[in-house]
Amino acid sequence: MTRHPSRRDVLTSSIAVAAGAAFPSLGQVSPAMANPGLMSAAEIVAAIRDKKVTATDVARAAFARAEQVRDLNALIIVNRDPALAAAAEIDEGGRGPLPLAGLPIVVKDNINTADMPTSGGTPALQNAQPRSNAPSLQKLLKAGVVMVGKANMHELAFGITSTNLSSFAGAVKNPYDKTRIPGGSSGGTAAAIAAGIVSCGLGSDTGGSTRVPAALCGIVGLRPSVGNGGAERRYDDTNMVVPISHTRDTVGPMGRTVADVALLDSVITGTAMATAAPLRGKRLGIPAVLWSGLDRDLEAVTQAARAKLAEAGVVLVDVDMPGLFEQNAKVSFPVALHEPIADIPAYLKASDIEGITLADIAAKIASPDVKGAFGAITADAFGAAYQDAMTVQRPALQNIYQAYFRDNNLDGILFPTTIAPAPAIDAEKGSGEMSINGGKPVPVFDTMIRNTDPGSNAGLPGLSLFAGMTPGGLPVGIEIDGPVGSDAKLLGLGMSIEAILGTAPRPKG
Repeated sequence: MTRHPSRRDVLTSSIAVAAGAAFPSLGQVSPAMANPGLMSAAEIVAAIRDKKVTATDVARAAFARAEQVRDLNALIIVNRDPALAAAAEIDEGGRGPLPLAGLPIVVKDNINTADMPTSGGTPALQNAQPRSNAPSLQKLLKAGVVMVGKANMHELAFGITSTNLSSFAGAVKNPYDKTRIPGGSSGGTAAAIAAGIVSCGLGSDTGGSTRVPAALCGIVGLRPSVGNGGAERRYDDTNMVVPISHTRDTVGPMGRTVADVALLDSVITGTAMATAAPLRGKRLGIPAVLWSGLDRDLEAVTQAARAKLAEAGVVLVDVDMPGLFEQNAKVSFPVALHEPIADIPAYLKASDIEGITLADIAAKIASPDVKGAFGAITADAFGAAYQDAMTVQRPALQNIYQAYFRDNNLDGILFPTTIAPAPAIDAEKGSGEMSINGGKPVPVFDTMIRNTDPGSNAGLPGLSLFAGMTPGGLPVGIEIDGPVGSDAKLLGLGMSIEAILGTAPRPKG
């Protein structure tokens, strides 16, 4: 199998070409596109289509911005030369009219790319080269997107901080406060969007990995429907993404606005783009269990968001979901820490990655928090509980949601995406402890996925969008979950909610 140069070499050489005195060789970036990442995806595509700017200008601007915010460590690979070649082909008309012609995106580095390594942020896969693009990415590429880089992530997606201690990756920083995490595991994609490198990109979500970083970075993240797999799965990238769990994993689009996310979703699914839905009369459940134990500053922001939605005519239904967390605990770890035993070897085989085994991957893990999780995986600590989790406990969890939607005639469930704003980076463990409202230290991982994990295990779609800023200048996210298959409806509701709550201010720097 052909091996590419080391990823660190690729990154270093790409940045060297794009930076400093060498950058003028790219030509002058159009003033109109000085920061395309702060335009919407539709605006960028329209500007290129109407020849107000070239795809090459847009790509150059994305690389210039990537260099300006290089210290965020959002990208593992900067895909400069291939991206500029792709942009030039679009400018020359060689590909004809395309729905996303020239739109720059970043792609999380666990999503297969045929022309670049896909590492999952872990040393054993540092130079692993899949044989084809993941289907969701392939559809976007066919529609004309320009892939400007592979985004950094929590190692093997087994974490919520994106503090990756692999030597070629490193910790991703939050654009709003570089001492804090951007969330994970899709933290690089979120940071790149929030910082204005691109307007949108792809992440993946197992227990909150698009939605948590979206919340902490002030952007939008969609977890598409998974259901029980098969026809219920909105995006099918099976064995084309470095896996955790075939039951829970999905690729998910992320963007500055709900419309950015909806645009990518429409191309991936081949369906009409969602449109804004009237909010008056819509019924959103407010389970007390998901609104309890909140950081005070975050609670103030999300309560204010609730009040604005009520003023807009949304019917907020205060009905709890008793037993939700207890039932979720019977599903979460038994699935996520057992399925990798079969799913990772299946991925390696399907991706034509030779000479690497699950044991090789586990042995070379760099981040202590991830190494601990893989200790449980390789020992199959949850093997005895797995069958019960899948045949009894997961259906019971799904029944809780189905009854909640049905009995209360709900269009969705509204709750804070996370229960606290972004905590500080723990550069030693990858994920350590945090305190809420001065209380005793609690694990960052368990705390930050508390609200997103149950819906993930039930296979529901979820959309996190911007709710507001804390007094300390940190973004807060609010989420709407819906029944399986209600993705387009959620996006439509999200557009209207966003029109009321607004979008995040640009981070300084």
